[in-house]
Amino acid sequence: MEFEAEILNFLPSNRQEINDKKVILEFIARFRDTVLLRENEIAHITSSGFLMNPELTKVLLVHHNIRGVWAWTGGHADGDPDLLRVAVREAKEETGVELLRPLSESAASIDILPVFGHEKNGKYVSAHLHLSVAYILICDEVQATRAKPGENTGVAWFKTEKFTEEYFDAPDVYLYNKLINRARVYAKWV
Repeated sequence: MEFEAEILNFLPSNRQEINDKKVILEFIARFRDTVLLRENEIAHITSSGFLMNPELTKVLLVHHNIRGVWAWTGGHADGDPDLLRVAVREAKEETGVELLRPLSESAASIDILPVFGHEKNGKYVSAHLHLSVAYILICDEVQATRAKPGENTGVAWFKTEKFTEEYFDAPDVYLYNKLINRARVYAKWV
């Protein structure tokens, strides 16, 4: 699906998603030519994959090099308007998992996420925003995983009960629990 239609069709379930959807659509209208590209240094579209086992009891995360925390997979659209394809590609590249499927072909979450200034590949990247469109992806735990040097240092499964402030920061706890709950609701529909 074309990225703007994907965002337009997304049904927000709380104030955060209602407002983020509005802001993202306004940003797309103003920066249509660059919103899918990193060259837009203010904000750009990204797509993430929240990988869960078929029982929806565990989540596959990567230990992110830049953030220094366990995090979901995802990346820049880099001009690709098919955000589900971007999420699947990034999930495979970052975890080594080869077989996965979307729980739903529709976006599971829309979020505006801050990115702090950092060094990447010897270049300074200024603080900016990721206009994130996320999908819930399903894969079996028995698949081999591997880290992707330069992006992450590890890949591991986490039980859904671990998504508390004891283990993750508050924004990640909110986001990941929103996705876990949404996956459980989606699973009842399919």
